[in-house]
Amino acid sequence: MIKRIGHVALTVKDMEKSLDFYCNKLGFKKAFEIHRESGAPWIEYIKITDGQFIELFYGGTERIEITSNTISVNHVCLEVHDIFEVANHLKAQGISLDIEPQQGLDHNWQCWARDPDDNRIEFMQLMPDSPHMNC
Repeated sequence: MIKRIGHVALTVKDMEKSLDFYCNKLGFKKAFEIHRESGAPWIEYIKITDGQFIELFYGGTERIEITSNTISVNHVCLEVHDIFEVANHLKAQGISLDIEPQQGLDHNWQCWARDPDDNRIEFMQLMPDSPHMNC
């Protein structure tokens, strides 16, 4: 019935900074944009892989404090081939890691960073003994 996650939608404060982060620093491609009926910009689509996108909405004005107990989007997870290669690439792009590469309780390797709007991003390398791979 449901195939996979199609996109994650984020409202951003500064679209240029967000496009720079997702396209230039993380290496994704801007796929297309949608304008409102008035012609004003509304959404920028960033392609992750075939059929999977990050939607960036214009118009964010303030950041609401998100805690581990807040009901909201907690983070975006991007699967990677090599966690150490990704961590080194992020640092080379001037992106600070909140959490350096480490192995989680699910046996997968992960590191964490934030986008320009302080959204948490998990980068995860799936391991053969992970429950993700064996279900």
